[in-house]
Amino acid sequence: MDPIKMTKKTLPNKADRHKLFGSSEPGPRTKPVDKNGMADLQNTRKDFMFDIDAVGISNVKHPILIESTMKPHTQTTIGTFNLTSSIDKNSKGTNMSRFTEQLHQYHESGLILNLKTIKKFTKELASRLKQKDAEIEVSFPWFFERTSPTSELTGMNHANASIKVSYDSINEFDIEVSLSGTITTLCPCSKEISEYSAHNQRGQVSMTVKLDDNFDESEIDWKEALLEAAESNASARIHPILKRPDEKVVTEQAFENPRFVEDIVRLVAADLYELRYVTKFSVFCRNEESIHLHDAVASLTYDKSKD
Repeated sequence: MDPIKMTKKTLPNKADRHKLFGSSEPGPRTKPVDKNGMADLQNTRKDFMFDIDAVGISNVKHPILIESTMKPHTQTTIGTFNLTSSIDKNSKGTNMSRFTEQLHQYHESGLILNLKTIKKFTKELASRLKQKDAEIEVSFPWFFERTSPTSELTGMNHANASIKVSYDSINEFDIEVSLSGTITTLCPCSKEISEYSAHNQRGQVSMTVKLDDNFDESEIDWKEALLEAAESNASARIHPILKRPDEKVVTEQAFENPRFVEDIVRLVAADLYELRYVTKFSVFCRNEESIHLHDAVASLTYDKSKD
């Protein structure tokens, strides 16, 4: 048989290909190229009718270093940042580049994400923007080791955490931290009415707490405290590795501790209420029902200052 003959295309060069698909030659340049000669629309001062509560950038992905009392004690993860400040009605806009400029400067100096650093960052950002306030919210996956109850095999779990720091020149700082962790729940109704077994499922517990001014992160890891509030009140904890003896323990533990979503939010709320450094909190639980297409949900918010 004759070998297959390959026909080679003759292609135009790259510049001609670009022209073929719509690229054009640069036109005449009449506007200044020097920064000092350029128009500065963002810093225009007029009456623009309304103050703006928050303007800035969101969904900024950046590598961060976090510390934990649980293993691994130091880890690199991905932070998703929202960075904003207010502007008054006499300002056209904010200086967007200054947000990412400061974030990268902190990265170059070794950004360890803790409350002390974020407070310093927020105050400096307000100063850099020449505004009276600024707010930073950063969310990130936090990884921690979990050991199985019988075989004592260790694997890695994770929860989603976030920090929100608001700064203004009058009231200084307002700090909220959040954590969303996964648990096992077993239905009390199913257990009560069935001759044997009961349906169970994964649940998501999301907690947001406001920290008081005396909170000391060198003494308490808020991530571990919130995780414990969620997991210790569940039917059972989630494990990355389970051998058969482990699975027996976890399954029986869930059967012995049935929980509705209503039970979860109340029990978690009780733990958060007892934390002396928490002034206000909210709890949300979502169960991915194993016998329904819908989820079961419950939530509550409590302000301890109103006691």
